[in-house]
Amino acid sequence: MDTRAKHAVIEDRHASLGGRMKADEEHTLSIPSECGGNGEEQEFAHPADMADHLENLTLEKQVCALRHMAKEDAAEALAELDETTAVGVLENMDADVAAQIIAEMSPDDAADVLDELDEDHRNVLLDKLEREDSEELRNLLKFDPDSAAGVMNTEIILLEEDMSVDDAILHIRKEMEDNESPYYGYVVDQQDVLVGVLSLRNIMLSRPGALVGDILPSRNVISVPYDMDKGEVARLLSHYNFMAMPVVDREGHIMGIVTYDDIMDIIHEEASADMLGMVGADPDESVDTPWGESVRKRLPWLLVNLFNSAVSASIVYMFEGSIAQMAVLAVLMPMVANQAGNTGQQALAVMIRQLSNERFDSKKSWVAVLREAKIGLVTGLVMAVVASVGAGLFSHNAVLGCVMGGALLCDMMLGAIAGGSIPLVLRALGRDPAHASSIFLTTITDGAGFFIFLGLASLFLFN
Repeated sequence: MDTRAKHAVIEDRHASLGGRMKADEEHTLSIPSECGGNGEEQEFAHPADMADHLENLTLEKQVCALRHMAKEDAAEALAELDETTAVGVLENMDADVAAQIIAEMSPDDAADVLDELDEDHRNVLLDKLEREDSEELRNLLKFDPDSAAGVMNTEIILLEEDMSVDDAILHIRKEMEDNESPYYGYVVDQQDVLVGVLSLRNIMLSRPGALVGDILPSRNVISVPYDMDKGEVARLLSHYNFMAMPVVDREGHIMGIVTYDDIMDIIHEEASADMLGMVGADPDESVDTPWGESVRKRLPWLLVNLFNSAVSASIVYMFEGSIAQMAVLAVLMPMVANQAGNTGQQALAVMIRQLSNERFDSKKSWVAVLREAKIGLVTGLVMAVVASVGAGLFSHNAVLGCVMGGALLCDMMLGAIAGGSIPLVLRALGRDPAHASSIFLTTITDGAGFFIFLGLASLFLFN
C-alpha cells in the first residue's frame, strides 16, 4: 500500500472514531413525556441523574419510563436506582421486558438486583435469559453477597502469557466494547492460573512482537480469595490504589474483579452501617424499610437502653437525701454526664474508624486506648478548671465548684477510655465493633458520672 493510500485509511479511521466519540458525547438519556411526571420529556446526561429523578416518581411512572426507553439506557438507570426501588420496578414490570433489561446489565449489577427479589420471581426472570447469561448469574447468586465473589464483575480481559503483544492488542480491542471497566489485562498460564496483571498502558507501549509473559512487571500477583469479606477487599484496594482487584479461587484461577466504583459503594455502605449500628438501629435499615420491621429491629435495643437508664436512675435515687439538701446538684449533675458522653463519643468514633480502615493488632489497639486516655486527661483538666470556676460562681460555693471539677475530670477520663475500649471488647467477642456501642458508652458515662459527682458532693459538702 502506497503512502497516499495509507493516509486515506488513517483518515477514514479517524473520521469513524471521531463520529463514534461525537455520538457518545451527544448521547443523552430521556424519559418520555407520558412518564416524566410533569408532562414533558426529561433528558439527562448521566444514568445517575436519571435515577435520582426516577426515585421521585410514582412506581407506575417508574415502570413506564424504563419500559419505553432503550434497553441499554434502562439497564444503566436500573443499576443506579436504590435497590428497594429497583426491586419494586422489576416486580411490577412485564417479565419479558424486565428480562431484556437485566440482560443488558453488567453481571455484578444484575446479580445485586436479582438477589433482592423473591426466589420465584428471580427464577422467572432467569429462565427468560439466554442460557449462558442465566448460568453466569445463577453462579454469582450462589456466593455470599458480602464476599468478594458476591460483588465481583466477571467481565474481564484475559490474556495468555504466550500471546504476542500485537495479538493481545487486537484481543483487547475486540473485548473493549463488552467490558464495563477495562483497566487491566489479566494474564493466565496454560492451566488458567492467574500469573500476572498488565495495565493497558504497559501493553500499548510494549515493543511489537514481544510475548505477554515476557513483559510482565512481576509474577507476584496481589489478589483476593473469593470468600474474603467485601469490607476487607475495599481496604486492600484502597491500600494499593488499584482500579480493580482480581478475585481468585483456591487454586489461583481468576474468577472476576472487584472494581473501584464497587468499592466506593461498599465504603459508603459500611460507613452508613456503622453510623446506624452505633445507636442500635439495624445496619440495613432505610426510609423504605417497612415500619413494622423497623420497630421489631429497634425495640430490643431500646429495651436494653431502658434497663441501662434504670441503672443510672437508681444511682441518683441512692443520693436522694443529698439532692434534697442542695437542689443545685440536680442542675449540675447532667452537665458532668453530658460532657463525659461527648468525650467518649469522640474516642468511639476515632476507634471505629480506625478499625474499619485497617487491620489493628492487639498491641497497637490498646496503645490507641492509652492515647485516648491521655487526651481525656488533658481535656478533662481544662474543662475541670473552667467548670470549677463556673460552678463556684453560680452557686457561691467554692467547695461545690471543686466537686464539680473533680467529677468532670474523672468522668471525662472514664468516657475517653470507655470510648476507645468498647469497640475492641465487642470485636474480641466476635461482634461488630460499631453495633450499639453508643448505648453501652452512654450507660457507663451517665451511671459513673452521677455516682462520682453525687458521691463527692455527699463526702465533701455534707460531712
